[in-house]
Order: sequence, then structure tokens, then C-alpha cells
Amino acid sequence: MIPYLGDELNFPSAERSTPRGIVAIGGDLSPDRLMLAYRNGIFPWFNENDPIIWWSLDPRMVLFPERIKISKSMRSLFKKNAFSVTYNQAFSHVIECCKSMDREGQEGTWITNEMQEAYIRLHKLGYAYSVEVWENTDLVGGLYGVKVGKVFSGESMFSKVSNASKYGFISFVQKAHHDGIKLIDCQQESSHLKSLGAETISRTQYLDLLMKWRG
Repeated sequence: MIPYLGDELNFPSAERSTPRGIVAIGGDLSPDRLMLAYRNGIFPWFNENDPIIWWSLDPRMVLFPERIKISKSMRSLFKKNAFSVTYNQAFSHVIECCKSMDREGQEGTWITNEMQEAYIRLHKLGYAYSVEVWENTDLVGGLYGVKVGKVFSGESMFSKVSNASKYGFISFVQKAHHDGIKLIDCQQESSHLKSLGAETISRTQYLDLLMKWRG
């Protein structure tokens, strides 16, 4: 039986999730609940018209910043300063682009209006961050996520031109490493992130590292 959340601000243990990784259903997307979720290795992911579903996947894809992989082709782009990268300059624009981006094999988006508004609130409170990739004055790529102590949980990224999201991600990881971030939570396994150095670890390992670095 999957627990249903009421008004009380708490979560079941992530270790007690279903085999698919569902921890609970219901609740809300208030800043306090969202941050409690991230501090305990849990994140929301659901479709329009569905109840809020809270997840903690096993295995978990993560990236240790010092292990970032930069291909020769990407190094060439950096040498050419192919794009410019900014941080927290256009959060609302980035999440809107992530929401509206067409993705292969995916109908619609999990970034509902409710989710969009919730993360914009988190950004205004200083918990959610964006990375913007520019080609001249055009926003051509970016990503956003949530920071908890020395752990950054990536939520979504987009790219309007080839390699823009990779350029932004690599730039961000290098900056994050310099700023003391120890772990980047990529949540779900993907070949794209794996090519950049991400790896899978068990949920137990992830939770142990989160407890160590969340502050």
C-alpha cells in the first residue's frame, strides 16, 4: 500500500518505497515540503491531472564533479568560447523552455503549471538554481535544479542548438566543483549523462552521501 500524504509535513522513509521507487502520493508542492523531500532523497514527478507522486529511485544516477568527462569535440567548443554561460539570470525562462521542449518518445511534459510555479517559488527563496547558455543574445540551452548543502539535484535541461545543454552542464559542473559541491544527483539513468561521467549507485549509497553532505 502506497502511503498517501495529508496536511502533516512528513514523508515515509525513502528506503520503504515500492520496487518502482514510489515513496508516497499526495501532499502539496509548498517550499517546505519540497525541501524536506530533497533533504531526504525524494523528488516529485507526475503528469498533468495525476496526483503528486514522490519518488526515490534505486539505483540512482549521480555525478561526482571531479569525474566529469569532456570529449575532444566539447573541449574544442570551449576553446572557441562557442557559447556564453550565466547563472540564475533567467530562471523562469529556463524552466519554461524545459517545459515546452519537444522530447523524443515523450508526449506532453511532467513540468506541469503547478510544478513550474513551485520551482519558481523555490528559486525566489534561494533554493533552486538555473544555468543559462547563450548564443549571442539568444537563450539556446540551460538547466535547473535544487541545492541542498553540498548536493545539487538536477531537474531538467534543454537544448535548442547542438551541444548547448552539454556546454552548460559541463560549465556548471566545473563551477560546482570549485564551489564545493560534492555530488550532483541526476535522478534517472540516461546515456546522455553517462557519456558525461555520471554513474549509478544504490539508493542506500546515495542516501548515505546525502546525509553526509546535506548540511
